[in-house]
Amino acid sequence: MKTRDAVILALAQLRVQKLKSAFTLLGVTIGVMFLIAVVSIVEGMGKYVEEDFAARLIGTNTFTLRRFDNVGPGGNRGFDARAAQRRPLLRMTDFDAVRAVLPATMTSTVASESFKYASAPGARPRQVQTVATDANYFAIKKFAVTQGRAFTDQEVRAGSPVMVIGVEVADHFFPGLSPLNRTLRVAGVPFTVIGVIEKQGSVFGFSLDRLAIAPHTSPMQRILRPQRDYGSLIVQAPTQGDLAEGIELARGALRAFRGLRASEADNFGLVTQDAAFGFIKELKGRLVLFGTALPAISLVVGAMVIMNIMLVAVAERTREIGVRKALGAKRGDILSQFLVEAATLSTIGAAIGIALGVGLAKVIELLTPLPAAVAPWSIVAALVTGAGVGIGAGLYPASRASKLDPIAALRSE
Repeated sequence: MKTRDAVILALAQLRVQKLKSAFTLLGVTIGVMFLIAVVSIVEGMGKYVEEDFAARLIGTNTFTLRRFDNVGPGGNRGFDARAAQRRPLLRMTDFDAVRAVLPATMTSTVASESFKYASAPGARPRQVQTVATDANYFAIKKFAVTQGRAFTDQEVRAGSPVMVIGVEVADHFFPGLSPLNRTLRVAGVPFTVIGVIEKQGSVFGFSLDRLAIAPHTSPMQRILRPQRDYGSLIVQAPTQGDLAEGIELARGALRAFRGLRASEADNFGLVTQDAAFGFIKELKGRLVLFGTALPAISLVVGAMVIMNIMLVAVAERTREIGVRKALGAKRGDILSQFLVEAATLSTIGAAIGIALGVGLAKVIELLTPLPAAVAPWSIVAALVTGAGVGIGAGLYPASRASKLDPIAALRSE
């Protein structure tokens, strides 16, 4: 029997025995549905963190010079906190040494960040994410100012106490009012609001709109860093391919400036976007692994159901098998017929599961903050898995059918 004919016969069995076929497909359908849903959520989360979250918090095509290089759960391996505390503080002279060797195509900005209490007349004090930086910060972070304006290089050089705030800060301290030219105090120091950044939204419950950004030459720097040091220097390359060159230039320049010998380790950190979110990729891999374990159990149950149903089908169609063998069908023909039937059934179940899984992922995306992104590889894997489950589950029933004695099969009622 040709494969096409076996598939047509399998589809005919689906139509004739609808209830039995539904139970046959159920295990595979549920397993594939949750497999697609889990992978879609994890892929969406990873994509969002790497492309959106990272771009906003770190910047696209950037690396960061900072005192420490531990960057989270994935960046703490081998991190010696006691030794790191002996590292020198980052000063503007360090940044000047690095900037002197960077190509003109690379943009850089200094940044010191921390949460501080802010206050304004008529509003209760609240913690905001305060940043002391320069005018390049807005371009690197891709912050568009929708009200007012960003501060200029001239204001940075003059150390003007001006500030650009996020929409959440504006709504809390100046509800129903234009925040422009109003005073917002940070740690008791007054700053004049000159602009509001467009709404950034939130990531995993962390608001990106609770911002208050001022020039690093203003009193904000002293509020954040009383020791007159700086948090970081962010360098943006024109393309991802230029990052490696910029990192090596920065490392060489700062090592030379600090007089480090070749045998001495760096006493500073250089963090890339990949390093900063390496733990997210690791977490994503673990979530995919654990998230596919439960669907795998369902697929095993589905395989057992398919095997039982196929054994029943062999028993019900014993006479049909005897007739086919009497007419010249070989053992391989019977084997392939039942294998194709089992594979067709499970593949249809997988296809239904894929559709339901995509729908479930989209529903979760609508009802929760979790994003969803359907990975093409997961669809291919689900179809291959479905066919594989069917072939594996149908192997024993098909082998049993192919070994039936034609004379005994013809006598069967």
